[in-house]
Amino acid sequence: MFRRTLALSFRFCGFRSAAAHRGPNVAVVLSGCGVYDGTEIHEASAILVHLSRSGAEVQVYAPDVSQMHVVDHIKGEPAGGSRNVLVESARIARGKIMDLGKLTAQDHDAVIFPGGFGAAKNL
Repeated sequence: MFRRTLALSFRFCGFRSAAAHRGPNVAVVLSGCGVYDGTEIHEASAILVHLSRSGAEVQVYAPDVSQMHVVDHIKGEPAGGSRNVLVESARIARGKIMDLGKLTAQDHDAVIFPGGFGAAKNL
């Protein structure tokens, strides 16, 4: 009983230990890797850094589908071949990524969709 009272008094006084504080659960949905055919990398990186610094619990998702088309980012023109959105998004997420089909809205406090043409093309 004493421990519970002490914890409650700290909470009301505005003090929280790092172990007691749990940040919001945030889902970040990626759409590939690269501004012209996927997620804009700078936006995704900035979002992930800021969420990490704020203590948020982050899970990255992407659809397990083929990209609409592949773009040569040097020329800004369509290139041949095919790429998977989930596999390409894993480059940004450093492999810690899940299929978008497994995202459950009730498990998250927010969902963020970083920009890039892939959001319109692949999502």
